[in-house]
Amino acid sequence: MAQAFATAAKEHNDVEVIAISEYTINPCKGCNSCVKQENHKCFQHDDMEVIYSKLSTADILVIASPVYFYGISAQLKALVDRLHNPIRNNFTIKKLGLILVGSDVLTELFDAILVQYELIKKYFSLDDIGKVLVRCAKDKGDVYNTNGVKEAIELGKKLQ
Repeated sequence: MAQAFATAAKEHNDVEVIAISEYTINPCKGCNSCVKQENHKCFQHDDMEVIYSKLSTADILVIASPVYFYGISAQLKALVDRLHNPIRNNFTIKKLGLILVGSDVLTELFDAILVQYELIKKYFSLDDIGKVLVRCAKDKGDVYNTNGVKEAIELGKKLQ
C-alpha cells in the first residue's frame, strides 16, 4: 500500500520512500544530550542522522506501518521517539498522512495509533491529508483482497 501511494503521489510530487527496516535506529535514551548540544546532535551515531536530514526537507510525511499488538512497528516507534530531539523544530513538514495494515478484525484495532497520530498532528500543527486503515490482512498479499490499495492510490493522487 505504501508503494501504491508513492507511485500515485509521484505523478505530481517528488516522493521518497524511507524503508525504516533498512536503517539502524537506536531507541531514544531520554538523556537530553541532544537538547544541550548547540547543533542538537544525538550522542548515538546511527542512521537517525540520515533520517533527520531527510525530514528537514520534507513538506508532507506519510507514515505507513503494519500494526503489531495495536501499535506501530518497533522500528517506526524508535524513529518517532527520536523526534524528541529539538532538531524537529527545523522541519518544514506541514501535512501528515497515515497508512496502517493489521490482521485483526476488531473495530478498535487502530485506536491507540490514531490517538498518537492526532497528538502528533496537534503538537506540530500539521494538516491531515488522510488515512488508509486496513483490517483483516494477515498474510502477504491480503491487502489486495481489500480496498486498501485503491484507497492508498486515491490518497496519493490527492496530493497535487
